[in-house]
Amino acid sequence: MLFHFNRTQIDETQWHELLDNSSVASYFQTLECYNFYTSLSFMTPFVFGVSENNKLVGLLCGYLIADGNNVKRFFSRRAIVPGGLLLHKDISQDALKMLLTEAVSHLRKKTIYIEIRNYNDYSSFVPTLDAVNFNYKPHFNFHVATPNVESTFSALSDSKKRQIKTAQKTGVEWSETTNKQEIGAFYILLKQLYATKIKLPLFPLEFFEKLVELPNGKLLVVKHEGELIGGMACVSYSGKVVYEWFVCGDESKRDVYASVVATWAGLEYAAVNNYERFDFMGAGKPQKSYGVRKFKSKFGGERIENGRFLYLCKPLLYTLGKTILTIKKIS
Repeated sequence: MLFHFNRTQIDETQWHELLDNSSVASYFQTLECYNFYTSLSFMTPFVFGVSENNKLVGLLCGYLIADGNNVKRFFSRRAIVPGGLLLHKDISQDALKMLLTEAVSHLRKKTIYIEIRNYNDYSSFVPTLDAVNFNYKPHFNFHVATPNVESTFSALSDSKKRQIKTAQKTGVEWSETTNKQEIGAFYILLKQLYATKIKLPLFPLEFFEKLVELPNGKLLVVKHEGELIGGMACVSYSGKVVYEWFVCGDESKRDVYASVVATWAGLEYAAVNNYERFDFMGAGKPQKSYGVRKFKSKFGGERIENGRFLYLCKPLLYTLGKTILTIKKIS
């Protein structure tokens, strides 16, 4: 076995072959996504790999990030692995353990915790991850089949069908954009949503300006009478999946269902462009009530529970940081 601790040690051809031969591949493990992370000034990307018999069989790709001033940054240092691990079906337990333990040794001084967010089924790997202290945390998501527009629309709840039809009758429509002014208008709405309701850190505008330059990155914007009232930032993978990364709607435009149409835009885009499914990228923890989960459940998807893996590099700082975040959300 051989551990690869940076991008230059990973063979690009073998990286692509692993994507093609893994049942848990996603956009977030691609070279395009890693290069996107590299282009952003506010995060530090990382990628680690492991080989067996001169063949790449496992890869862990993500980024280090922190928020705010010096004090806040100290308590918010985290390593995020969106999409989950990229694993060959025949990876050995020893190789998987090497990938994880070596990744931890390279990251632990830089972060409070490492979180792997699964968008596929990793249930067969849970015992191996648990053995090296990557603890499984249940987390819901929705996958929506998008074979064509007609069947995708038919799967929506009656209320969502009615709302979309009502919005369309009033002239609401969606389109793709790379226009900087429209990206900025979308970001203002999204920033307001995060400040007033979600109360979590939001990536800077730079993220969205560069996302639309990607071959697989899209910003779908919703307009009513020429005014931008919502939208969705999404990425797609290999003709298979469209991922909802960020979505928002103008809260003052509820009568034209801005958030509903923004979500439908992603679903319709997936159906029109022959993607197999649409991925909502999360619907909260099972033990907590979550209004967004109820909203997402109305769009015809299957609720799944692929969960997350959490490794605590600094348990005391993690507990303190969670307490501070909870207080901030309540206040």
